[in-house]
Amino acid sequence: MAVTKEFLKEEREQAWRVDIRKLLKNKERTALTRVHMGEVDANERILSNIEVNTGLSEEEAVNEAKRCLDCPDPTCITGCPVEINIPKFIKRIEQGDYLKAAQVLKQTSALPAVCGRVCPQEKQCEAKCFYQLKMKKEPVAIGHLERFAADYERESGQISVPEVAKGNGVKIAVIGSGPAGLTFAGDMAKQGYDVTVFEALHEIGGVLKYGIPEFRLPNSIVDVEINSLTKMGVKFENNFIVGRTATIEDLKEEGFEAFFTGSGAGLPRFMNIPGENYIGILSSNEYLTRVNLMDAANPKTDTPVISGKNVAVIGGGNTAMDSVRTAKRLGAKRAMIVYRRSMEEMPARVEEVKHAQEEGIEFLNLTNPVEYFADENGRVNKMRVQKMELGEPDASGRRRPVVIEGSEYDIEVDTVVVSVGVSPNPLIPSSLPQLETTRWGTIVVDEEKLQTSIPEMFAGGDIVRGGATVILAMGDGRNAAAAMHNYLQDKLNA
Repeated sequence: MAVTKEFLKEEREQAWRVDIRKLLKNKERTALTRVHMGEVDANERILSNIEVNTGLSEEEAVNEAKRCLDCPDPTCITGCPVEINIPKFIKRIEQGDYLKAAQVLKQTSALPAVCGRVCPQEKQCEAKCFYQLKMKKEPVAIGHLERFAADYERESGQISVPEVAKGNGVKIAVIGSGPAGLTFAGDMAKQGYDVTVFEALHEIGGVLKYGIPEFRLPNSIVDVEINSLTKMGVKFENNFIVGRTATIEDLKEEGFEAFFTGSGAGLPRFMNIPGENYIGILSSNEYLTRVNLMDAANPKTDTPVISGKNVAVIGGGNTAMDSVRTAKRLGAKRAMIVYRRSMEEMPARVEEVKHAQEEGIEFLNLTNPVEYFADENGRVNKMRVQKMELGEPDASGRRRPVVIEGSEYDIEVDTVVVSVGVSPNPLIPSSLPQLETTRWGTIVVDEEKLQTSIPEMFAGGDIVRGGATVILAMGDGRNAAAAMHNYLQDKLNA
């Protein structure tokens, strides 16, 4: 009988059905319920930047690890942009070998403690879990277990450093120390390259430091991950703006042979509505950067942030949630999310929305600002909004918000944080006319290799995607490192 594609497909599906029956018979595991991570009480946590989630105990972690069914075709791995061997690290936790679990994570992830906290596992690895796909049950808490393993290793003091190859003397420059740049740097260091990361701000970490509040991701956690990269030989230069402090040509003269651009999307967008330039209206980028990196919550600092009592945050993404929850911690009596679509269509993580609701954040959904007003000193004091209703789906697949005529009304505000998206950092493209970009300002790359129109330059993260998650940026960093290594080896052997 001829072996056709249809025959092979049927064979695979038959084998998968047999595997499913075997997995379903494992009542000891399928009967277990998903662990719930503890949280600091909302009334307590809004008074400080204490981390909201408290992590898993050893007993909780082991019991959750036992839920993993050891699938013959672990689809959870395909849902992970950096392709962590998820079943393997979970099995190590089940066996009580937590340090080994952390080592498995570090084989492919430079930032496991970070990812365990901020990655949207519910849309990625956990969405591909057998429980979710086939049984319509809650998936294994992969993110919680990743955090547990990384935290256990750090708290034990026995932090492992991935093995690196013998130095090959080839100098590589990384522009930006966000998740894409850090991941790329780690993978290149493992291959023996001499890697230097250049960061424009005064602290290393990029968006992990300036964009994510400590109540979600403590800076000390990021610092430990960065320290591991330093031990691998990665060098860091802060307060260094590539394109200003030194050009790409200057760096080439210093011996750098190839470049990775992970400079992010730090250019804020506004709505261009009347009154948007009044005092007290600022972007979420500025708001979070000043609070997270510049001690702006302290009124005696050089750059204090305006801390209002009636704060409106415009938008419905994770950055909007971070901003409004930060406002609550800065003393806002009324902290509001103003979002033009419904709660169901809000792009923020479910966990972030839940935490915001617990903390007393007010949600004004199907509402959109149209104008701002100010007092005699030019400080915003009122926001005019209009109600919306959902129409037909747009290009994103979400139902388009449509204005309800005559629905305008005013809300008292003294601070407005605009969080309606960001644009790519224009500095690198503007300093390299030969670098091909899109009409949105993102850098054009080969989809597979992430190589730009300048052969020795690769790029990834938000400067390419225009705004994405930490783990997607990390995936870009890994892919670009592999592609650059091949490029340099081919060049060497030519």
